[in-house]
Amino acid sequence: MNSKERFIAALDRKTLPDRLPVTTHHVQPYFLNKYMNGISSSEFFEYFGMDPILWITANSPDEKKGEYFDPTQKEPGFLEPRRICSKNWRIEPEIIQNKPHKIVRYRFITPGKTLSMVLKSNEYTSWVSENLVKEPSDIEIIAEYATIPKCDIKEVNRLAEDFGQKGLVRGFIPFFDVYGQSGCWQDAAVLYGIQNLIMKTFEDPLWVHHFLKILFIRKKVYIESMKRAKFDIIEHGGGDASTTVISPQIFEDFVAPYDAELITLAHQAGQRVVYHTCGGMMPVLETIAAMRPDAMETFTPKNMGGDTNLKEAKKRIGDKVCLIGGFDQYHYFNNCSPEKTRKSVRQCFEDAGKKGGFIICLSDHFFDAEIELIKAYADEAKSCLY
Repeated sequence: MNSKERFIAALDRKTLPDRLPVTTHHVQPYFLNKYMNGISSSEFFEYFGMDPILWITANSPDEKKGEYFDPTQKEPGFLEPRRICSKNWRIEPEIIQNKPHKIVRYRFITPGKTLSMVLKSNEYTSWVSENLVKEPSDIEIIAEYATIPKCDIKEVNRLAEDFGQKGLVRGFIPFFDVYGQSGCWQDAAVLYGIQNLIMKTFEDPLWVHHFLKILFIRKKVYIESMKRAKFDIIEHGGGDASTTVISPQIFEDFVAPYDAELITLAHQAGQRVVYHTCGGMMPVLETIAAMRPDAMETFTPKNMGGDTNLKEAKKRIGDKVCLIGGFDQYHYFNNCSPEKTRKSVRQCFEDAGKKGGFIICLSDHFFDAEIELIKAYADEAKSCLY
């Protein structure tokens, strides 16, 4: 089988005729620059002999509505699409600091009000230090003026066709402008702050639902525009919905109703969906599976701050979804022997892979890693035969 066939068979929960698919989550620029002389993601996969993934983000403005690509966005950030602006929704960045860490204030200029957020970045990653939504009424500005991007199908299909049978073509349910996550709850947590959002579910649950519906509409329009886009799977969810952050009850009341409907819409648009929950998953395994994604990730082990028992997860939901993840890159990509790395890979295969429906993958991102141990990870996974 080629890598694409191997991935698709696993997503369809088939027992593969050759071996376990092996890949990684997004390959970080930090790692590529520091350890691999700045090679590309595709070269990374080729070097280690893993099954490749091509991540595509491509938005399209509606020129009939006066929309255009944001001219201030000189170079989209890591996995960030080109932003869409209009006369009523303009984004102005202001660099506050360049060293030692970059700090940028983004002003969202509308006829009703100017909103602003601050994004900080270091060599590893970026994070929001000042939330966009500061007052409850700010969400009405988003509802009235924010542009609603659509998928650039032509660009997606061009890139997918160039990629061919090399591996999996993966997209996203869109994030909010500048910085966000795929799920409605996750986007709201970025825009308002996770602690603020959790407290608001008790103080004013109707406002939270109103906020989630505003974000839901933007994502719904985008998903409906994805028909005929040649993705193999699109990502949904996000870590702020994990049960190491929120309770299972908050997940059931505020996360599942919106994200489940988006999954249904994605299926109607001909797209498979992987639901991403880095952190705690075990208390909501069946709840997520009932939302009917095609796959779930990241199955983060307890030693990495998650709660996953991979064997138990496979037993409980393995007949409903493909499992992606499960590997502890923190402990087995650094400061251990290749034999220990290989043993961990083999244990993941024993726990979740023997009957198919499993793609071994890292439990989210990695930054620092030993080349020899990555090689051991890929090599041992390729020796896990069916």
